[in-house]
Amino acid sequence: MRDDYQPAPGRHETREQRADRRWAELLQEVRVAQTGVQILLAFLLTVAFTPRFEDLADPDRNIYVVTVLLGAAATGALIAPVSFHRIVFGHRLKPETVVWASRFTLVGLVLLLCTLISALLLILRVVISDQLAVWLVFGALVWFASCWFVPAVWVRRRTHRDS
Repeated sequence: MRDDYQPAPGRHETREQRADRRWAELLQEVRVAQTGVQILLAFLLTVAFTPRFEDLADPDRNIYVVTVLLGAAATGALIAPVSFHRIVFGHRLKPETVVWASRFTLVGLVLLLCTLISALLLILRVVISDQLAVWLVFGALVWFASCWFVPAVWVRRRTHRDS
């Protein structure tokens, strides 16, 4: 083994084997998020061509524009690992590729969360009162953050503190 490699506890793998494993795991995660954001963005792009779009008030149109831009940004971040890999492929940079792809994926997930919250705000403002819409969207934001981020941060801190 090389001096710069620190094996994970319980695993006996080289730096390259670890990068290959982490890359495969990351690709599975990205596939799930990419599918969700692409379906959401496709739906959002069609909204502007519906008859009711003309009836939207200016604040709702602004929310729509922000939502579409967030969806496009999330799509870009979640597709970025593919383009990054393709550009550096064959240059023996798999460990670095995994790090960058992981960063893009996390940014993409945050942008996906923002897209979902923004889309919920737009939809709920159309069907119920603005004040109730804001409270329901805030509840959804807390729910998503509680599912997507809080447990992972808690486990990482707890594990780090225990070691």
